[in-house]
Amino acid sequence: MSEVTAAILVIGDEILSGRTKDKNIGYIAEYLTNSGIDLREVRVVPDVEEEIVGAINALRQRYTYLFTTGGIGPTHDDITADCVAKAFGVPIDIDERAVTVMLERYKREELNEARLRMARIPAGADLIDNPISKAPGFMLGNVIVMAGVPNIMQAMLDNVAPRLKTGARVLARTVDAAGLGEGIYAAGLGAIAAEHTSVSIGSYPAFQSGGFRNQIVLRGRDEAALEAAEKAVIGLVQGLSSDRAPV
Repeated sequence: MSEVTAAILVIGDEILSGRTKDKNIGYIAEYLTNSGIDLREVRVVPDVEEEIVGAINALRQRYTYLFTTGGIGPTHDDITADCVAKAFGVPIDIDERAVTVMLERYKREELNEARLRMARIPAGADLIDNPISKAPGFMLGNVIVMAGVPNIMQAMLDNVAPRLKTGARVLARTVDAAGLGEGIYAAGLGAIAAEHTSVSIGSYPAFQSGGFRNQIVLRGRDEAALEAAEKAVIGLVQGLSSDRAPV
């Protein structure tokens, strides 16, 4: 099964200023991992056209999918849709499909100029349903454009997911380092990683009451390879723990 990759482009001055704390990256990352899609890169850009267009063109060419969040609301600084249209070199205008959907929430006379900005969709894009506030996201080529509001983004992601191709899911194993410091097992762990190149091996320290508790996480798609690497890591940890034990 071929590898399926993705990037996330977070758009918004409010994220970069710290005023708004992003809650979407982790959610999308876990969602994609569970779907067999490898998230390879995350970028955050301001509400500046050239920055957004440049990032869209770079990331959509590098990965199977690009997910964007933010910048599709009704205000003047919501320019994501325009930037996607510019990146693809296609026109953008009010899409009657989007208007029809939005009329499920608004009366025709309530669709003022600001709200109609949310119905502007680049030519050739497919709409992404938004069951919460109705203003849709859209998918153009391999670019999936979603809202920045977390619950709306999540609903859009659920809606678009069935359209995406997926790869084999990544399997994971965790080995507790049994009180060993990273400096004690680093060399041995590096040697194991060099011998098991199809498995990603990382060491993750966490400070808890009483000191650090290190965990070694192994990730891969081949179960046999993953189990072989896990066995080697367990052997390393047990051997080092035995050497430290009192006689």
